[in-house]
Amino acid sequence: SNVICSMAFGRRFDYDDAEFKNMLNLISRVLEVSLNSQVLLVNICPWLYYLPFGPFREFRQSVLDITAFLKNIIRQHRESLDVQYPRDFIDMYLLHSDEEKKINGESSFNEDYLFFIIGDLFIAGTDTTSNTLLWSLLYMSLHPQEQRKVQEEIELVIGCNRLPTLADKVHMPFTEATIMEVQRMTVVVPLSIPRMASESTELQGYLIPKGSVIIPNLWSVHGDPNKWENPNDFCPARFLDENGQLLKKETFIPFGIGKRVCMGEQLAKM
Repeated sequence: SNVICSMAFGRRFDYDDAEFKNMLNLISRVLEVSLNSQVLLVNICPWLYYLPFGPFREFRQSVLDITAFLKNIIRQHRESLDVQYPRDFIDMYLLHSDEEKKINGESSFNEDYLFFIIGDLFIAGTDTTSNTLLWSLLYMSLHPQEQRKVQEEIELVIGCNRLPTLADKVHMPFTEATIMEVQRMTVVVPLSIPRMASESTELQGYLIPKGSVIIPNLWSVHGDPNKWENPNDFCPARFLDENGQLLKKETFIPFGIGKRVCMGEQLAKM
């Protein structure tokens, strides 16, 4: 979360900071409530969002709280914006928006979009990264022999007297392969961002009418026995070649695929 705070807000929070803890609690509450089976029906019947009882009321209040929190941060940035010294992502976005308005009289980079972008960064980036770390700890506990290999590689490349750097990553193929195997096995976001068919088309004998919502099933791809040998087995070596170097597999898509791939992919890989 603090990594995203540094990028978006230009500041890091102390982990005991009341504002930081409030933000994390809001995100956690939104995620928890949004997974309620009744709340999911809001996607089909939007009017359910306004029901004044049960999980719908709690979901609406959670959304209102996080909206107020994020819009307050954007307002603070707008009030303290320095054209000469942009501090973070929000400042750069606001500056670009202002430049477009000067040239065209209006800008597609409006503050409503900025609110949604910041919200996506936090909600999508915080929960997925922490869950990947938790799954990694679980698989290391279940497979001590793989854990030993990772530890040996870390000690060989990094040692015990310094912090790791991004430059170390290319010299640690087994550790990288282990993380990739955790992502393949768990798929913390099993269903990717929905798409819509812009034209009617036929795929493998199935007619897909124009306007159909398409939901990519990443879980199915990562567990396909036609693409992965023994897909239910935890095997980091499947991502390594005969020389122990990392292999790129086109069926490994934990961040989605296409133009709407996860915008935080590179940040997460760091």
